[in-house]
Amino acid sequence: MKKKIVFGAATVAIAAAGTFGAVSANASAPAAAPAVAAKADASNKNLQQTTHLTIDAATEAAQATLDAAEDENQRITVAVVDRNGNTIVTLRGDGAGPQSYESAERKAFTAVSWNAPTSELAKRLAQAPNLKDIPGTLFLGGGVPVTAKGAPIAGIGVAGAPSGDLDEKFAQAGLASLSK
Repeated sequence: MKKKIVFGAATVAIAAAGTFGAVSANASAPAAAPAVAAKADASNKNLQQTTHLTIDAATEAAQATLDAAEDENQRITVAVVDRNGNTIVTLRGDGAGPQSYESAERKAFTAVSWNAPTSELAKRLAQAPNLKDIPGTLFLGGGVPVTAKGAPIAGIGVAGAPSGDLDEKFAQAGLASLSK
């Protein structure tokens, strides 16, 4: 009995999905208009090529950052985000505080969003205190942008050291590893 109910429910779900798909397809385009595929080529001014940090490069930068902190007996977390603020890699060092994970990601996001180190951005709060209210940002030292041809492509954020200056020093070590 159970098999028949499951099979019957599956049949109804498949039939409903097929009907919905047919209705959606018919509702979105007139029947007489054939679908036209856009041709993508390098000369099309509507396309733009961008540079991205690979996962290997992001991991290398994160490890170099963590190593620099460990050399000074600091317990930190490092996050590397892409141009859109999506996390590529996060490494939480042994003994890093629980708040450091989110703080590192937010510093990396802030640095790539404004294409500036977060220590510089923190100074801007005096003129524009509402900047700190933007979701996902953290205006404390420890975030640096990664750039290619002057444009931001990623951000490195560090949290957990006793000061933002140290966090940023370690982030700079990760950034420097990318140019080797």
